[in-house]
Order: sequence, then structure tokens, then C-alpha cells
Amino acid sequence: MKIVRLPGLIDVHTHLRVPGGEHKEDFASGSAAALAGGITMILGMPNTSPPLCTPEVLLAARQRAAQDSYCDVGLFAGACPALIEHLPDLAPHAAALKIYLNDTFGQLRVEDVPTLRACFQTWPHHKLIAMHAEKQSVAVGIGFAAAYNRPVHFCHISRREEIELIADAKAQGLPVTCEVTPHHLFLTTADAQRLGPLGDMRPLLGTPDDVAALWDHLSSTVDCIATDHAPHTLAEKYSATPPPGVAGLETSLPLMLTAVQQGRLTLERLIELMHTTPRRLFNLPEQPDTWVDVDVESTYLVKNETMVSKCGWTPFAGWELTGKVEKVVLRGRVVVENGLIVGERGGGRLLTVPPLVD
Repeated sequence: MKIVRLPGLIDVHTHLRVPGGEHKEDFASGSAAALAGGITMILGMPNTSPPLCTPEVLLAARQRAAQDSYCDVGLFAGACPALIEHLPDLAPHAAALKIYLNDTFGQLRVEDVPTLRACFQTWPHHKLIAMHAEKQSVAVGIGFAAAYNRPVHFCHISRREEIELIADAKAQGLPVTCEVTPHHLFLTTADAQRLGPLGDMRPLLGTPDDVAALWDHLSSTVDCIATDHAPHTLAEKYSATPPPGVAGLETSLPLMLTAVQQGRLTLERLIELMHTTPRRLFNLPEQPDTWVDVDVESTYLVKNETMVSKCGWTPFAGWELTGKVEKVVLRGRVVVENGLIVGERGGGRLLTVPPLVD
């Protein structure tokens, strides 16, 4: 056994399914799953039902998060083409704005330039804009970052062409950042065929060449590791119309610790990707007296039966990983011990996100 102490980790991309999808996740189960994975602060996405694109819906979701969460939680506002006029009222209560340029469910896909212009003109400059942008849509996002001279964060980048374009934009000094997910780092198109509906997600899994490109840029271009935790029940996944998405909160850190053990990245770089840079980019508050103790030599088998997430399954079931969360302390209180959640429901804090510092 070798215990290493990490700061509380931050996941800036989770789907907590409130409101409308509580049968597959809610603030209590999702935040507990985060703590089980060594993550003490999470940001929830707005493509709920109804979406978080009016003050009434966003504030109601925030109230439920404050009552139910085991870890600290903030929420994104969503850019809904029919409700753009609400953006200034959403901004004080949101960690950032999410714009969907590619596949999503519901009312949040933005497909026209006037709506995009309205988002960049209306959303306060001191708050970050995050984008779901794939392939050529990344170029659109970079163009808007340049045109409006404001930071844009690209979610779950998964293709060689995307990461190389972002690297080129950064080389020109443009204000763009990006995240990658563990499932896009560790799974490929071959795994998608093997897993069937359990390997279906957005963006789709990439080729081995895409995965190699992400690893090549992990030490430079990539800013964050984010889970894109998107749980669905097994019944939904094996239905005639399976929804895309997989759980990720509990496996993200063990996967990345396994990569450290294999020499694919350093522990210092892991901390940058999963704590330091996410906190800086989104201007998130400090969590004093907060840490995660991990046994970096513990090897174990991932099992569906031990998942804390309400969905109860993971695409990494059966994988042998090295690196296990032993204890999590949040603001001086033990919330995870020996793999068990011992914190209090409602013990997490609702994030009030201050303006970004220009």
C-alpha cells in the first residue's frame, strides 16, 4: 500500500439529470458517485427536461442541488434559441453558458449564426462559454472566440482533426481551451462494436489514431480531464432507441491513476488536468481542508455491482485498474472512508461563481 494525497478533484462536465431524469441519476446519487471517485466539486449540464434555460427552472434545480448534494455543485445555463432573452438573468446563477452546436436532445441545439451572435453579445463577458462542438463546428467556435475576443471552452474533444485545430488556435494566441474524457482516451471504435449500446456516446468513440492524438496532446493542448458523466438505465440502453451516454464519475480518477502507473503521464500533470486548471478556467472557489487519499498501488477489478451511480453500470466493467480512493475529506469532514460514503446528504455546497478575472 502506498497512500498519496491529492487535492479534491473537479469535474466540469456532468449530467445529473435534474429535472426530468431522476430515475437514472439525481443530485444525491450523482454527487455521491463523484465523492466515491475522489471528485469533490462538479458542474452539471443544462440539457435536462425542461432544460436549464429560464431563471425559474435553473433556480429550482439549484434549490434541489443545495438540499441533496454530498459534494459541491454548480450548474450551467443552456443556450436555447427560443429563449435567448433570458441569458442575462441566468448568468448570476450559472457557472458558465453551454452552447450545443452538435447532437443533443431537446431544445438546446443552436444551428444558426444569429443565435450564436446573440449568445456571444448577450452572455456577460466575465462568464465562460463552453461548447459541444465536433469536427468543423470546432472551427466555428474558434472563429467566434476570435471575433468576440472572449474565452471559449470546448467540451469532450475526441478527434485528431479537432485537437490539432485547437492546438493551432492556441499557437496563434486565441482564447480557447478544451477538455477530453477518459472514455475517449481509453476506448476506441473497436470497443464501441464490442460494447454495443453500452459503448454509444456523443461524441462517438474515435479510431486508434484519434486516441493516439489525444494522448499526444495531453501534456500540452488539453486543459482538463472531464467525465461527461451521462448515466442511463440498462433498460434504456437495451431499448429499441438507446440514448447515448455512459457513467464516468467513479472510474475517471482510477483510469488516470492507472495511466500514471503505466508512465503515460505524471501525477503532477494529473493534478493540473483534474484540479488546478479546471478551477482556474471556471474561476471556481477554493475548498479549504479538502483532500483525497488514494492507494496508488492497489489493483482491483471494476464491477457494475459496486457502482454508486444510480444507473448501476460502467463500460469499464471487468477492467483491472491500479489506484483506489481510500478516503475523501471535504472541508475537514470525512465523507468517504474505505470506499463507503459517510458524508451527509446536503453536506455539499451550492456554488456561487464569481466573475472571471479578465
